[in-house]
Amino acid sequence: MPAAVCDGIVTRYELFGSGPPLLMFSPGGFNATVENWSSFGIYQQLGLLDELSKHFTCIAFDKRESGRSGGRVERLSWGAYAREGAALLDELGIERARLMGGCIGCSIVLAFAVADPQRVERMVLYSPAGGPRYRLTQQARFAEHVAYVAEHGLEAVVALAGSGEQTFSQDPRVGPWVAVLRNDPAFAARYVERNAGEYLALVEQMAAGLFDRDTVPGPRAEELLALELPALVVPGHDTSHATSAARYLEECLEGSEYWDVPPEAQTAETAPARVLDFLQQ
Repeated sequence: MPAAVCDGIVTRYELFGSGPPLLMFSPGGFNATVENWSSFGIYQQLGLLDELSKHFTCIAFDKRESGRSGGRVERLSWGAYAREGAALLDELGIERARLMGGCIGCSIVLAFAVADPQRVERMVLYSPAGGPRYRLTQQARFAEHVAYVAEHGLEAVVALAGSGEQTFSQDPRVGPWVAVLRNDPAFAARYVERNAGEYLALVEQMAAGLFDRDTVPGPRAEELLALELPALVVPGHDTSHATSAARYLEECLEGSEYWDVPPEAQTAETAPARVLDFLQQ
């Protein structure tokens, strides 16, 4: 299991195939892992990683606080997630790459592009997470975690995390650092020693900062409008991946290509071919 220290955090990654580098920001929200490119939601049926790795060196990784990667209790932001990806490229000795994000990974790709546009050749934004129901769901998830900590304390979070395999999305009580709590006893020991009041304030600020709008979270519209990078936007159509979110990106990213195909018509035959056509331009 290859790992690199990225922005001070041990990051598990895997390389697939050969060719020009394609840095892939996994779908799956707060459990965005390498495996999600083959097992999560629509990606389970698309076979994107298998096909893309025939033409590119696909760099997939467990996002910090996900899977086997480490983490750090701090006010997380889209910029912090993007720094992890940039640091992974640094560790691999790669200056420029194509970027691809799925679901929540789209927000991170956009944060990366705004921060370091010179390192991005082009970007694929597949089924971007967003929409009013998505915001409400995420804020409710954080609120449930806050309520649980306020009533039971951080020790109860650690105990609950160790008693099962539920993710933050499946059981919000365990919080966004649940994967690290399970994998790293030293991290868990430091976690319970935190001041509960300060921790709750941090979590509430984090939720407000990450999910502050009814469209795609991440960089502001003004920042997206200033980007001059080729982009392919592929829509979703459910409560977490509103079609309006994809249309918003089409509008904000000048010159972007919008694949106007509903998810039910995005198949293993059509989707990899469309993505490859864009990436190979």
